[in-house]
Amino acid sequence: MPATNNRSTHPATADADFRLPWWAVALPTVAFVVLLVLITGSHEADADSGAPALSHLVDRIQHTLSR
Repeated sequence: MPATNNRSTHPATADADFRLPWWAVALPTVAFVVLLVLITGSHEADADSGAPALSHLVDRIQHTLSR
């Protein structure tokens, strides 16, 4: 019985042409920005949230991003 060579001369990843559609990158980016704006804009609300640790964290993030 003759021996067969099952190995390809090209790596398996060479044939894979994987491209994301534009919305696969844009939608998560937009969602992240919207959530970030909602979180950072929460200090302007009239009602006190009762969570000083969260507001302190948001203030620290805003301070870091404003640099």
